[in-house]
Amino acid sequence: MSKANALESLFAAWREASPAARGCIDELRSARHGDLPRWTAALALLPGLRPSRVSFGATVSASFGNDHALEPGQRRDLDQALRGLMPWRKGPFDLFGVFVDAEWRSHLKWARIAPHLELSGRRVLDAGCGNGYYGWRMLDAGAESVTGVDPSLLYTLQNAAVGAYLGRSKNLVLPLRLEDLAVSGAFDVALSMGVVYHHRDPAAHVYALARHTHAQSTVVLESLIVDGAPLKPERYAAMRNVHVVPNVALLRRWLADAGFRRAELVDVSATTPAEQRATAWTPYHSLADALDPANPERTVEGYPAPKRAVMIARR
Repeated sequence: MSKANALESLFAAWREASPAARGCIDELRSARHGDLPRWTAALALLPGLRPSRVSFGATVSASFGNDHALEPGQRRDLDQALRGLMPWRKGPFDLFGVFVDAEWRSHLKWARIAPHLELSGRRVLDAGCGNGYYGWRMLDAGAESVTGVDPSLLYTLQNAAVGAYLGRSKNLVLPLRLEDLAVSGAFDVALSMGVVYHHRDPAAHVYALARHTHAQSTVVLESLIVDGAPLKPERYAAMRNVHVVPNVALLRRWLADAGFRRAELVDVSATTPAEQRATAWTPYHSLADALDPANPERTVEGYPAPKRAVMIARR
């Protein structure tokens, strides 16, 4: 697949989905981002393969089934292409035997959320979706389509790489902020998972979710939480861009103020290094490095260790 063909195919999909993506296309064309040459070269290296089997299960995968295996050169190119798009934060993926062991074992979070959602025939918005891993899982659960938005160009290109083998039309990640998405009131389900505490104005983020839904919609709001009073840390669990860690009451208030009166707490779980950890595909500091080595119940800053809540709200 040539670099030009790989990018033009992706640009066409973005244009069809949202006029707002044109600015991102211009940025890609001008290669202002220092890593863009590496990323676009990785896309161009993807071998042209047609899977006979795809799975949107816990490990999102494409394979030849029992037909045949990759040729050595194809496997080398595929592995090199996918590694050129590191780091992989969400996963896992298995593309023709190349296993992408992402930092997050995202299937564990999805298993806590999926039993509480009805997705059959639904149009879904996934805000701050990363590479779109959850979009594939939602298609597996019957969603009609998933539109993901994430301002990270890397994550959108990871989605494009996986979509090259799984088909991207039903699960497309656009390189946009939620606020830049032009469609309003179009989605039956909207998700914000691990995003709200990164916003300087988290209530405005929840309002933005509401603007993209209608009167019968469902919203999933998943967030770090603390017991007791909300935190406003300068840094939390070694993350610099955490502006507030809410408690459950504050999550409810944000949802209620945005018009979601029926908010149900469906899960509270501690995050452990079994779920979030450094791997060969994300070889950087991860959760274990963010916890106090003398007391893993606290972060390195002295705050309670990460715990996450899932709220599902309806109007």
